[in-house]
Amino acid sequence: MSQNRPKSHQVASRKAVAEKIDDVLAGIRVPDLPYPVGKLSPETASDWKPLLFSCWTEQRNERVTHVIRSVHLEWSVRQINAAYVADRIMDVFLKTSGLHAEIARRIARLRFYLAWRMDLDGHQAFSNVLLEWLDSLQEWRGWSDSGGRSSKALLDQLDTLVVAVSAAFDSDSTGAVDTFCEQWQEDSAKRDAQTGRLRLRLQETEQGAARQRRAEQTSRALIGRALQGRKLPQPVLDFIFDHWQGLLKQAVWDSGVNGETCRHGSKLLEWLVWVGDPSLSDKDRDRLYHVGEQIGDRLVDVWGRVFDRPLTPNSLAGIGTVMMSRLRGDTPELIDALPESRNFSWNPVWLSFEALESREFQSFEGMWFVQGEGESEQRRFFCVLLEDTAEILWTNGTGVKLGLQPWEDFCEAKEIGKIRPLPAPTPFGNVLEETVQLLAAAYEKQRVQREAAAAAAKARAEALRKEREAAELARQQQEAERLAMQERQRREAEDQRLADEQAEQERLYREKMLVAQKQVDEIGLGGWIVVKAEEPETEDARLKLAVRTNASRKLIFVDRLGLNRREFLEDELVLGIVEERIRVMGGAAEFDDTLSRVVGRIRVGRN
Repeated sequence: MSQNRPKSHQVASRKAVAEKIDDVLAGIRVPDLPYPVGKLSPETASDWKPLLFSCWTEQRNERVTHVIRSVHLEWSVRQINAAYVADRIMDVFLKTSGLHAEIARRIARLRFYLAWRMDLDGHQAFSNVLLEWLDSLQEWRGWSDSGGRSSKALLDQLDTLVVAVSAAFDSDSTGAVDTFCEQWQEDSAKRDAQTGRLRLRLQETEQGAARQRRAEQTSRALIGRALQGRKLPQPVLDFIFDHWQGLLKQAVWDSGVNGETCRHGSKLLEWLVWVGDPSLSDKDRDRLYHVGEQIGDRLVDVWGRVFDRPLTPNSLAGIGTVMMSRLRGDTPELIDALPESRNFSWNPVWLSFEALESREFQSFEGMWFVQGEGESEQRRFFCVLLEDTAEILWTNGTGVKLGLQPWEDFCEAKEIGKIRPLPAPTPFGNVLEETVQLLAAAYEKQRVQREAAAAAAKARAEALRKEREAAELARQQQEAERLAMQERQRREAEDQRLADEQAEQERLYREKMLVAQKQVDEIGLGGWIVVKAEEPETEDARLKLAVRTNASRKLIFVDRLGLNRREFLEDELVLGIVEERIRVMGGAAEFDDTLSRVVGRIRVGRN
């Protein structure tokens, strides 16, 4: 079974792509998956190793995402994304690997192991040794679940994989899986060398058998054509079947049906039939004599060309007896040349057989074909076309023969879809590369969308901030205008109040002026006024009106001794009264003042 191992640059390319898994695990968001609400710390996330280990041990065919949905636990974003990536890769592998459904299903169960390791190691879960082993599985693309030894051997190896992965879960490391992969590759190299030898040996054997079969069938066809519907003497038939059939077979083997020896042998066969059948030879007695004289020597001559051993006289004895009888004109006892009891099968197709041109079949050699569907499908390898018989040698790819099929039957089956070419296999590395590329593109698109959303949110926040600032500024302006209006209203009110007060004061002042003017007008000679002292240490001056001149509107006051004369203009006196610097004393006031003086004198006298 040929093995298409990935080249080193392919592995490097796939590793480079695999590194994008880290971004996918951290950043992608898939709808309808049970992501945690808010950011979940690693300590808070549930331990899923026991769950995944259980699924692997039971060899379940479920998706990891389905399993984690079925339990009500808190999973981290990385765990959920690791489960999704493992499922996505293995789902694509199941559909496109080209492997038999049983192999693909068993390998796809590695999704539990890969999800566990991706959560821990990221892209390093796909180590070089693991990728090379998964890629090498395409050597088994022709495997069918036939129940044979080679079929069971692969299933036994995959059972060993179950043990290796279980050991990895137990030891919390990948060592057991790496060891399994390395051992598999070593066994595969040995198997490749052995397969090459078995295939070459099988081809050589089958080509020889096909050539022999061609010779056998052609000799049978020559004899069948010659004997069909004839009645011949028993000695002639014995010679034909005991000796001449072997000669024709060897002649076809040596030089083919068109070789000179085969032509001579076939011609002598016709002569034997012609001589032995009276219905043919009795019509031309002269020729019968001529043939009878030469046929023995001709048979010996052709025999000598084909075989190293001579044709014994006893072999020709029966032919000689028949010839003598025929030459005497006797009619020998005749029997059916091809009775049913002889069970002699032959096919005239071999007489017109022509080898196929290489362009007709070479494109199919080395290809895999498949019959059936699903679990019952059987795969077979077009090992080689046996040109001597136009038969296809089908194998299982490891040098084990599955059967032969005529070229015409193959073409017919292919035409009606009964057999079809197996699609080109997709190595696991290609599945990984293409899947991760798609997921990375989806992640990048989401990242751009998130950045755009963040930028839009930032822009909205900035616009909102500016809007709020503008609103605040407008509010402040409105508040300032309101305060200014209030201040203006306050000032207007204050001005009005002051104006009212001033008006009131002016009114009061006028009233005071009127009262004061009245008081001044009513002061008569001898009327008293009190003039407040200008300095705190001095006493108020009490003065009485001594002179009043109406012409000059001047009033002259003196103290009670008639001294300290002071003059006031009427307006000046009115103003002094209004400003309360001067007080006009009435009668009661004079009495009080007199009383005060009297009391004061009494006190002084007592002392």
